Amino acid sequence: MTTNKKSSERMKLNGPEQVAEFMNNLEHPLKEEIEEVRHIILSTDDKITEHIKWNAPSFCFEGEDRITFNLHGKGYIRLVFHCGAKVKDRMNNEPLIVDHSSILEWKAADRAIMKFTDKNDVKAKEEKLREVITMWLKVI
Repeated sequence: MTTNKKSSERMKLNGPEQVAEFMNNLEHPLKEEIEEVRHIILSTDDKITEHIKWNAPSFCFEGEDRITFNLHGKGYIRLVFHCGAKVKDRMNNEPLIVDHSSILEWKAADRAIMKFTDKNDVKAKEEKLREVITMWLKVI
């Protein structure tokens, strides 16, 4: 059995090292915006950690993946708010949080998307992003 050297090297890196390597090698037109959104997420709660999932930076809270970048859009980046790998039983099918700003695009009751198009959009949504993160981390 042969192993991919890059894959085995990545396995040895801790989460922040994985993300640093990923970001160093990333060629994306919205790289600065990705860095700014990462900074906002990590500075919202000191218990948030990061690693690479779905070939993008992903953020964990209490060991569970909760927010993951999707970098495949044209002209925008997305944050996927989710509840980790384990499906949790819920009593109803209502969205997990109340988003008064309507900034989230709901894909399911426990999965929402937030889009960013440029630096101005990131700045304009920073406060709402912090509010959504804080609420999202409290629900599960």
